[in-house]
Amino acid sequence: MKKLIGRKVGMTQLFDEKGNVTGVTVIEAGPNYVTQVKTVEKDGYNAIQLGFGEVKAKKLTRGELGHLGLLKPSDKHPNRRKLEGVPPLRYLAEARVKEVTYKEGDVIKADIFAVGEYVDVTGTMKGRGFSGGIKRHGFHRQKKTHGASDRERAPGSIGAGTTPGRVEKGQRMAGHYGNTRVTAMNARVMLVDAERNLIAVSGSVPGAKGGIVVIKEARKGGKK
Repeated sequence: MKKLIGRKVGMTQLFDEKGNVTGVTVIEAGPNYVTQVKTVEKDGYNAIQLGFGEVKAKKLTRGELGHLGLLKPSDKHPNRRKLEGVPPLRYLAEARVKEVTYKEGDVIKADIFAVGEYVDVTGTMKGRGFSGGIKRHGFHRQKKTHGASDRERAPGSIGAGTTPGRVEKGQRMAGHYGNTRVTAMNARVMLVDAERNLIAVSGSVPGAKGGIVVIKEARKGGKK
C-alpha cells in the first residue's frame, strides 16, 4: 500500500483548462525516510516504517535516537543500530506492503502518487471543547417566539417519561467535540510537485494548518 506522512499547508483553488475551479488542500508530503523494514520471516508480516519531520537531535529521546541509528557504538553498547542517511525525525508510521521493495535509508517522495489517483487522508481534527447539540451534531434550533426566550439552542426532549423512564443509551447530547482522528476518504489528487514535495487533493482534510496527516491510497478505490 502506498502511504506517506505529511503536513497540512492550507487550502487554495486550482483552475483547469476549461476554467472550472476546484477547492484543494495542499499537503507537504515528504521526504519520508524508510527507518525500518519488517518481513514475514522475522516479524510475521511485511511492512516498512516511515519517518517524517526533521528536527534537531536534542529534541528526541535517546531511545528515539538509538532507533534511528544516531547513537555511536560504545564499549558498553557495541551493537547499536546503524542506519545510513536518516536524519533525526519526529514522526514515524508503519505501512503494510505485500512485497518489501525498499531498504532502510531509502527516501520516498510525493511522486509515488499521480494526478487523478484517489487517496484517504487521516488527521486529527480541531478540538472544540464542550459543545452543544447544534454545533456537535447539527441539530436544528428551536423557535425564538411563543415565550421560548431561553430555549433557542436547547436540545428538547431526550426520551419518554414512563416507558422506558430513562435516557436511552447513545442519546446524542452536548459534550466534548473534536480532537479526534478523522479520515477524509476518496480525495482526488489534483497536483503533484515532486521537487517541492507537495500534493494537492480535492476538498478539505482534517486538522489545522501545520497538522500532521497520513496519506494512503483509497481503500474503496475511489468509489463513493
